[in-house]
Amino acid sequence: MNKYLIILHLTLLIVHFSFSDVKGKKILATRLNENIQVDGRLNESIYSKPGIKDFTQRDPIEGASPTYTTEIWIGYDDEALYVGARLYDSSPDSIIKQLGRRDSFLKSDWFMIAIDSYFDRRNAFFFGVNPAGSIVDGTFFNDGWDDDSWDGIWDRAVTTDEKGWCAELKIPYSQLRFQEKDDYIWGFNAMRIIGRYNEEDYLVMVPKNESGFVSHFAELAGIKNIKPPSRFEILPYIVTGGEFTKNYTMGDPFNTGKKFIKNFGTDLKIGLGSNVTLDATINPDFGQVEVDPAEVNLTQFETYYSEKRPFFIEGSNIFRFGVGGVTNNMNFNWSNPQFFYSRRIGRKPHRNDLPDFNNAPNATTILAAGKISGKLDDNQSIGLLAAITEKEMADVQDETNRYKLQVEPLTFYGIGRTQYEFDEGKYGIGYLLTSVERDTRDTTLAKILNRRAYTFGSDGWVFLDQNKSWVINGWVGLSYVGGNKERILKLQRAPQRYFQRPDASHLKIDSTATSLVGTAGRFTLNKEKNNWIFNSAFGFISPSFETNDLGFQFNADVYNAHIATGYKWYEPDKFFRFKSFLIAAARNYNFGGDKTSEIYFANINLVFLNYWGFNSRLFYIPRTIDTKSTRGGPAILSPKAYNFRLWFDTDRRKNLIFEFSTETSSNELGGKEFEFASEIEWKPFPYLNLSLEPKYNYNLDKYQYVSTIEDTLQKSTYGKRYIFGELKQNTVSADIRLNWTFTPTLSLQMYLQPLISVGKYHKIKELAHAKSLDFNTYGEGNSTIIKANNDEYIIDPDGSGPAESFSIENPDFNFKSLRLNLVLRWEYLPGSTIYLVWTQNKTNDSHPGVFHFRKDFKDLISADGDNAIMFKLTYWFNL
Repeated sequence: MNKYLIILHLTLLIVHFSFSDVKGKKILATRLNENIQVDGRLNESIYSKPGIKDFTQRDPIEGASPTYTTEIWIGYDDEALYVGARLYDSSPDSIIKQLGRRDSFLKSDWFMIAIDSYFDRRNAFFFGVNPAGSIVDGTFFNDGWDDDSWDGIWDRAVTTDEKGWCAELKIPYSQLRFQEKDDYIWGFNAMRIIGRYNEEDYLVMVPKNESGFVSHFAELAGIKNIKPPSRFEILPYIVTGGEFTKNYTMGDPFNTGKKFIKNFGTDLKIGLGSNVTLDATINPDFGQVEVDPAEVNLTQFETYYSEKRPFFIEGSNIFRFGVGGVTNNMNFNWSNPQFFYSRRIGRKPHRNDLPDFNNAPNATTILAAGKISGKLDDNQSIGLLAAITEKEMADVQDETNRYKLQVEPLTFYGIGRTQYEFDEGKYGIGYLLTSVERDTRDTTLAKILNRRAYTFGSDGWVFLDQNKSWVINGWVGLSYVGGNKERILKLQRAPQRYFQRPDASHLKIDSTATSLVGTAGRFTLNKEKNNWIFNSAFGFISPSFETNDLGFQFNADVYNAHIATGYKWYEPDKFFRFKSFLIAAARNYNFGGDKTSEIYFANINLVFLNYWGFNSRLFYIPRTIDTKSTRGGPAILSPKAYNFRLWFDTDRRKNLIFEFSTETSSNELGGKEFEFASEIEWKPFPYLNLSLEPKYNYNLDKYQYVSTIEDTLQKSTYGKRYIFGELKQNTVSADIRLNWTFTPTLSLQMYLQPLISVGKYHKIKELAHAKSLDFNTYGEGNSTIIKANNDEYIIDPDGSGPAESFSIENPDFNFKSLRLNLVLRWEYLPGSTIYLVWTQNKTNDSHPGVFHFRKDFKDLISADGDNAIMFKLTYWFNL
């Protein structure tokens, strides 16, 4: 670990060049001598003076003059920055006024501004409004990546007249971050979108073959004698509701089909100086307003779900690790281990060996949480987060007794992050530390949870030339986990590493170990500018590296490298507005030298003159070594395979939009997969948006893992029989969404997901030899297989031979799910919101292995559902 950290620091701190100081556009803000009434009418005296008009078109014709003039004025007083815009249009009745809920970036006309109040040329706040009054806001980071999770408290108004439309924005200084000075220079940019032309006009237009965004902003000067305000915000809440179900067992003392919920608490936001903010919460409400999608997971790895809880989403970019400086982080057969995955905090309790009758909670209570984020000075940003989760108990009842069991220990989670950026982001370096501490005095929990877990990482980047065309990005990390011997043994056997593999000479089980220490890292070279694309990376994750206590990690024991190149054409021709191609090659090896993955990739992307899009992608995958499919057993071969995908969509300016994709895969064993997906989006009215995304997937897997059976006579596979089957799986699903926006602050949102997935296993078989694709199919030769009933198979692997017969469960399945989420959201005052939420979840597993869409759908609809209704009210105080 030390040598990698030293190499990274030397690369970032020693490699430094003399960069040219490129000066950009300069504009002035005017000190106001009158009160501005934010009404969108632009009738104050500042608007009678000439405004700023020199916008440049970026799309559809880069560098051209805008179709219509945009004129803006910038003023300020002691409390806020004001921006007024006159957006001329010769056909006001053609202006697209799409109404949507906050942060829905609809196909519409828009006016947007971005303010780099730090003036670090890396970060900025953005604010946007459309002619219907809908708004978007958020932050830019890493010189152009955007994050709309931040919701500021600001004012805006719009009007439409015979000249076009007008927008007026008031941005209080409390929503910006800056240090007190006599004179201020901020970065500033403005953008206008003319929806019906797909036109984007910028005050500072960054060419498409350039990189970065915030670093190109104009310098906004003229702001004097203002002070960053003190910030103290309080957001109390109340929640009430109930859960109702018919899916419970008669006689269950803990479930009567009804459960009522009530809760209250307070969130605090306190300014610690001008640039740093403390977010704290007392008795927090971390319930999700949105539901997670359903899926069938037949792998050995857990499913990754995105974070949906506002406390963890807002400002989360400060905790991003290893991606700074580079605008294109390509990953081919590489899954970056996450050091911080916030859904670990408050997750479902770990203990699951409970009697059927129990009242274990579905989520762990978060007692308190706090977060500090911001910039200490022009170069250094920080982020700190801490949370404490409750010791959770469950009442359980078996056939004779009723008692309590601990299902989750008292736990502390902490993460610290700091990052330094120098010379307007031309190079940077950062550090990250995470900590998890658990009270594992309960002996059962001590066997399934680490007592403590720490990770440390350092990341950074350096541009290699004065034009910022080439950049090297890198990170290295160290992990430590500690616990009792049973827990660490389980961790060694986990799917990420499989230390028990009998043919892996570089791996070894240590049954006496009480800790694991591992390292990981990745280094990337990327071409940032111009038409040519180039990206290459090398990464490694040692077998003992582990981040899953507070992070998310799919894999370990891997070296990965790729190289990719391509070209982009931004200039329209007779047929296309844009076209590009990309080719790439990648390989993975484990620490024992086995080549575990190899791919060759080609991609074509086209945008036609009518704004229809087309994409085609091809993978070729040669034979490699598969160390995962036997779930800890010997390696087998991975067959040669192909994957091909086609995709197109229609012009998204239209009220009716179509998207279509088809993907097919096949391998040398005859395995195949086909998927058809489409999307239909209909906007019948400016306030209503409907979308339907149906999907069908057919998968024929020639060797899907089923089970492992101990048998010392099976010498060719190290004393165990690894059972597989040929799986035929049909999956039908749809994502259905309705967004009905009554006003910019009142909206109704519906999400509905039906899913049917049916799997039928044929030709149950066992692996014949390690590092092969040879299988012995049961029922052939001397072996026999009898389906005793619908629940199990009885197998004799050698007939009259010495091997004992055994049984396995019938692996056929028929999983059906229907998830409904209905949310009414009303921001009745700025920052103050009422939610009314209805969630329904239905599941059914009847008729395993039999796919009959009409019957399956009927079974699903007739199934009893679990219903939850929630009312939540918040009120924002700014003191």
